[in-house]
Amino acid sequence: MKRDLLRIADLRREEIERILALAGRLKAQLRAGKLHPLLAGRTLVMIFEKPSLRTRVTFEVGMGQLGGGAIHLAPGDIRLGERESAGDIARNLERWVDLIMARTFLHQSVVDLAAGASVPVINGLSDLHHPCQVLSDCFTLLERRGRLDGVRVAFIGDGNNMVHSWMEAAAILGFDFVLACPPGYEPDPTITKQAGARTTVTHDVDLAARDADVIYTDVWTSMGQEAEAKARLRAFQPYQVNERVVALARPDAIVMHCLPAHRGEEITDAVIDGPQSVVFDQAENRLHVQKAIMCALLDVA
Repeated sequence: MKRDLLRIADLRREEIERILALAGRLKAQLRAGKLHPLLAGRTLVMIFEKPSLRTRVTFEVGMGQLGGGAIHLAPGDIRLGERESAGDIARNLERWVDLIMARTFLHQSVVDLAAGASVPVINGLSDLHHPCQVLSDCFTLLERRGRLDGVRVAFIGDGNNMVHSWMEAAAILGFDFVLACPPGYEPDPTITKQAGARTTVTHDVDLAARDADVIYTDVWTSMGQEAEAKARLRAFQPYQVNERVVALARPDAIVMHCLPAHRGEEITDAVIDGPQSVVFDQAENRLHVQKAIMCALLDVA
């Protein structure tokens, strides 16, 4: 039976734990100079509707390190759902490749690709979920804390796709997640309800940040929201992650950001470049965790 990763809730706890454990082994092997061609002869196709630095490079490099190949399809190459339906695209691609990764605007696009393809589909980012990023962040948190149970993650900013994936991860892995956002920028209510008691949504930054183990933020205006930029800038000004906010957290708290960062808006230079920041560790770990995801979906290692 083929498996897809469209959202964190697609995985059981034991599956997530296996992915994170494999990521740790692959990272250690890479640093030791040991080859791990687990996907030799396999091909990944990468569909992009949005620009990308981390997603493209980490998937492409990762597939190469696993011994396989990767094909990049830019927005103008196939025009997903415009020149051809997502279902028809999937039925073509399944004849040629072993994995499909898609970075889209509409979450329904990755759902339609998965429904049409007999090979695994990975959500590299959609407007509703960002599972690869949050799994990588959980791996980073494990490296720093040694555990996830009982950890308090405070997200300061928009109730966006990152928040949806964090809420699902908290429900499955047993940590606490609190979001502080401006009124009107809350996460999807259905996903919030499904997340259960591990998630708290507030408008109070200090309440969210106090005694947190992790202070997390993201851009205030995501791709596709450019028309809202001025209104969002006004609404989110009190939600900047700065030294005052970080000081409310535990003394050993870490600061996380999924990047790209708009320095001086959602986060200050002093914080993102400060000693508590693990932002670039997160970026590196996308490589290791996504390699593990691809192996897991293909039932290798």
